Amino acid sequence: MLNLAGRPHLQQGLTLLESLVALALLALVAFGLLGAQLRALADARATAHRAQAVRLIEDLAERIRAHPVGMNPLPAEAAHWELPASPPGCRESACDAATLARRDIFGWKQTLAGTLPQGRGIVFETPPHPPADPARKLGVLVAWRAKAHPGSEPALDAPFKVDPLVAGQRCPAGLLCHLAHVHP
Repeated sequence: MLNLAGRPHLQQGLTLLESLVALALLALVAFGLLGAQLRALADARATAHRAQAVRLIEDLAERIRAHPVGMNPLPAEAAHWELPASPPGCRESACDAATLARRDIFGWKQTLAGTLPQGRGIVFETPPHPPADPARKLGVLVAWRAKAHPGSEPALDAPFKVDPLVAGQRCPAGLLCHLAHVHP
């Protein structure tokens, strides 16, 4: 194309093709940012679940320290992953220490189930370490379902994947577990 002076007209501005390429690059960047945001949200949720598990273990430790006599020996409900059918009643008459301990275990397990996704927990006696140590130590194992997202780092979940057998207890399949020890 020639201009009025008879010289070739140099085109200025963007062509349609250049505009489409720029728009495609902008869309790729937007999708990348969206993926990073979704990953950050998933990691924040996982961190919140881990922190909640630690807080629930601290709650149980306080309950155990409040009723050390009732927790020795541990109530039978403590050693099972399932939530007990119902708490023992204490409305009609005063509860003894063992019944209060059973109520504490029931309340703690109910809180676990309501707070963490598929939340469960067990409490068990651990052998003294070293063997000559007379101090009683209880193991508390809290389990919950955590969604694994594509590209997740296995090293991030490693502290919460308990060995298959800890003091005779196993973490349920498909769940993350957090193990802590409590001194009554």
